[in-house]
Amino acid sequence: MEVIYAPKAIEHLNYWKKSGNKAIQENPFDGIGKPEPLKYELSGSWSRRINEEHRIVYEIHDDGIIVILEIQSLKGHY
Repeated sequence: MEVIYAPKAIEHLNYWKKSGNKAIQENPFDGIGKPEPLKYELSGSWSRRINEEHRIVYEIHDDGIIVILEIQSLKGHY
């Protein structure tokens, strides 16, 4: 699978090089980081924890391409 980054996510990637991208590529729906489908305005997207404070939000397209939407802080993200 190929990973494509949205512009907002690119800003954060320099700091989060070890964010579990390989785990997302190999198995986007389960595994480390407690992946979970999101609801409401983020329906169709998935979230995976990087650590206790941060997570990656991503989408998986029908053609197998994974798009990293953003890297968020868990503090106050709801």
